[in-house]
Amino acid sequence: MQAPVNHIVGLTSIVRERLLPMEGTVLARLNQKVSPNDVIAEASWAREHVLLDVAQTLRISPDAANRIIKCKVNDHLAAKAEVAVGRGLFPRRVTVPREGKVVVVGGGQVLMEVGETRLELRAGIPGTVIEIVQNRGAVIQTAGALVQGIWGNGRIDSGSLVNIAEKPDGVLTLNRLDVSLRGSILLACMVQDAETLKAAADLPVRGLILSSLSPALIQLAREMRYPIMVTDGFGSLPMNSVAFKLMSTNAKRDVTLNAEVYDRYSGARPEVIIQLPISSNPSMPNA
Repeated sequence: MQAPVNHIVGLTSIVRERLLPMEGTVLARLNQKVSPNDVIAEASWAREHVLLDVAQTLRISPDAANRIIKCKVNDHLAAKAEVAVGRGLFPRRVTVPREGKVVVVGGGQVLMEVGETRLELRAGIPGTVIEIVQNRGAVIQTAGALVQGIWGNGRIDSGSLVNIAEKPDGVLTLNRLDVSLRGSILLACMVQDAETLKAAADLPVRGLILSSLSPALIQLAREMRYPIMVTDGFGSLPMNSVAFKLMSTNAKRDVTLNAEVYDRYSGARPEVIIQLPISSNPSMPNA
């Protein structure tokens, strides 16, 4: 299977929207200069919910339970915190099993979010914040060379671009990987075995830019913790000459590899952005 690259541009103005998957707190400021690893927004989300049925535990009516529940919505409670206490000589107690946040109180019950995880949204590209998206993120503008691909494994990172392919139909093998490549984004063209993908993770590299990938390796590539982008297709395809020349001649420059999953509705595509020194912003590419 083969598909065309969307854009291969030597110098262009690039505008990208970076958003949290849910509402959170935006840390970026309008006109702020950002680097790829700067955190521009953050959010907290809970992996689990716990229902405390106070009425049933204390064997009272929901209305009676509502009157003795001590917490309210948005309270943060520590593990073993007391939520309600029954009556009698040896009263029953309802306590919090795990630290969490109260999200609903009513009907004699308390619903809590527990296992809170903090999500940080990084800028992903170097540039200037030109718009703030309330509670979600920001729009960033930068300039540089752009190469878009046809498949990505959904990860993003930045680093120095190293060309180890030498030619458009080069194949990355296990013996080509050594510690000198640690922390680099590799222009590698083709990968044909699982061991090479795993070895790249062990170094670790910060990304692989491939011309093609064996269909049998797609699932493994999705599981890798570093970004992987395919420019031309699946199987054993060399990289198109325009993309290869543009990236190979910019080796050792800092690049951002955003291997996001292609979305035909939003227009999101996996891409490499190569940082270039400029004196003014160039024009945008044609859609």
